[in-house]
Amino acid sequence: MQNYPTITIIGGGVSGLCAAITLKKAGYKTTVYESGARLGGRVQTDVMEGQILDHGFQVLLDSYPAAQEFLDFKALDLVKFAPGAIIFNNGKSTKVGDPTRDVSFLFATAFSNIGSIKDKLKMFTLSRKLKQKKLNDIFETKETTTLDYLQKAGFSDQIIQNFFKPFYSGIFLENELQTSSRMFEFVFKMFSQGSATLPAAGIQAIPEQLASHLETNQIKLNTTVSRVVGNQITLADGSVLESDYTIIAGQADRLVPNLPISNIKWHEVTVLYFKTTHKGFGKPIIGLISHPKSLSNNFHFSQDVFSDHENVISISVVKEHDYNENELASRVRMEFKEHAHIDLGDLIKSQTIKKALPSLKNINYCMDSTETRLTENVYLAGDHLSNGSLNAAMLNGKAAAQAVIDKIEGKVMVG
Repeated sequence: MQNYPTITIIGGGVSGLCAAITLKKAGYKTTVYESGARLGGRVQTDVMEGQILDHGFQVLLDSYPAAQEFLDFKALDLVKFAPGAIIFNNGKSTKVGDPTRDVSFLFATAFSNIGSIKDKLKMFTLSRKLKQKKLNDIFETKETTTLDYLQKAGFSDQIIQNFFKPFYSGIFLENELQTSSRMFEFVFKMFSQGSATLPAAGIQAIPEQLASHLETNQIKLNTTVSRVVGNQITLADGSVLESDYTIIAGQADRLVPNLPISNIKWHEVTVLYFKTTHKGFGKPIIGLISHPKSLSNNFHFSQDVFSDHENVISISVVKEHDYNENELASRVRMEFKEHAHIDLGDLIKSQTIKKALPSLKNINYCMDSTETRLTENVYLAGDHLSNGSLNAAMLNGKAAAQAVIDKIEGKVMVG
């Protein structure tokens, strides 16, 4: 290259970082502007007095194709969750899981009361079917809601209420299974083919590893962009930058004048971390409260996941409520005592994440590079353009970067 174009990426989340990495591999340097004090976007971890507290219960599915491309799993020291869950209701518990990947689930699942034998056979059949279904085919299948999909597949109300609702509410962050059936098939396939994992240092190890591929002077933290017009970028402090190509790795309607307001709806979640005398399950596994009136949804013990960690329980609340922090903590304590016989101690931290996951219709697997171009100078990235997953964030960052590369190298026609 004789002339080095100026390339700017707005947003230091996973999508923006993957765009920067893709451009670097092609020989182009970028500058990443992030409004926050650290990278990662929605993928964040706090460490308080040695306690690892992720922002919401986020996991990395190691079967994600994009994760396999962009991440070094060995360096992340991934901790795998067991392929199942322990479900609590009215003081009783039952363990269910995939016996084809963990034989210890065989008898527990076979004799569990979450559903009928017919339901369990249907789950096995669905797993086998989706393992064979190609990703492109999943995202081209006619959409319906997850609830409608399960009902049409013949699953009983019993297993929908006792397993599918509590388990997938924690993933989709909505408790009525209104999420697209495409997303359900995709997630079910990913779970069937791999494991839910967490890096040994917490979920933020993912953006930190991605950022390690870039030079430190490429990243500008605490820098807010207020406007993007053509090849000019205006910062919140009024300064103006020139950029030949700009990738907006986030919602563009707040930055680019005259764009229609996207009106993306977001699911929110409240995560509460409590001290507890409970020693945990002895291995990383997801716990679920399945009672229909319970606010508490999924939980896990930090000491089961992170080595040398104090006894801490992480609990997600997905349903809407009007409680303040103390009232919600009291309600959750009551629910865990009643349904799981688990005593919760002091509340370490409570955090409500308003924009935890985009609520999307007509979802797709990822954007084609040609679809990421907004104008001659501006390109779009982010998981909100496809589906709410780390996989989509990575692939859409890569697609936007590839579109810029193709434009620079004359591989596309400008209309």
